Amino acid sequence: MTATPIPRTMALTIHGDLDVSQIDSLPPGRKPIQTTVLSSRQRKKAYNLMRQEIAQGRQVYIVLPLIEESEKLDLRSAVEEHKRLSKTVFPEYNVCLLHGRMSSAEKEEAINNFRDNKTQIIVSTTVIEVGVDVPNATVMMIENAERFGLSQLHQLRGRVGRGDCKSYCLLIAGSQTDDARQRLNVLEQSQDGFFIAEMDMRLRGPGQVLGTRQSGLPDFALASLVEDEDVLVLARDAAEKTMLQDETLNSFPLLKAELDRRYQRVMGGTMMT
Repeated sequence: MTATPIPRTMALTIHGDLDVSQIDSLPPGRKPIQTTVLSSRQRKKAYNLMRQEIAQGRQVYIVLPLIEESEKLDLRSAVEEHKRLSKTVFPEYNVCLLHGRMSSAEKEEAINNFRDNKTQIIVSTTVIEVGVDVPNATVMMIENAERFGLSQLHQLRGRVGRGDCKSYCLLIAGSQTDDARQRLNVLEQSQDGFFIAEMDMRLRGPGQVLGTRQSGLPDFALASLVEDEDVLVLARDAAEKTMLQDETLNSFPLLKAELDRRYQRVMGGTMMT
């Protein structure tokens, strides 16, 4: 069960390894989340929205890709951003910190304080991606959003919009390349996890059909999982009928030999004996 299928999941559904049941409506009372991509120069616009929401008694998530500053990556970190926001941007509010290196007791205290509205803003890494339910939180701001996968951004966005108030997801793009903007625009277009995963598959590739790589170009020489889906479905149906005739494929020696050859090349070892 998933709210955020990844490209490889979508690829497996096409190959017949998974059957899909899809719920495409929001729970009763939920409202769509307004998602906006902003440049780093528009960060003050995000802060103004946060102040407006907090003034109405709401709460805010701010998510960052790193715990601490890195010499190799020019990205904002949770620890440094927490200090800056607490002292210079939101000194009038209670701002707490949450990340994976904190002890279980510290993490639980931070989450409970936020849930009880003792803190108005929580600065966090992706540890809040699942399992945190605070219906009063209405703003999710994600720094360096281009560093996250689309499905992960969709999952983070799901931390807000859990109550009956209008909610917002603000994606701060640290990179203004065409590829980065194209990916983030998908989140502005849709809140459908399957559509987002399909677009992620188009942009990043589905990964290996035989293997463990979860993104990048597949092992096909000719077919595209997206553009040639109809043909691949026909091929899957033909494969199922063939297996019903003889699941050992001994009746199809040339086919069996070719499958073994390809399997050995990709995975190593023999697929069938």
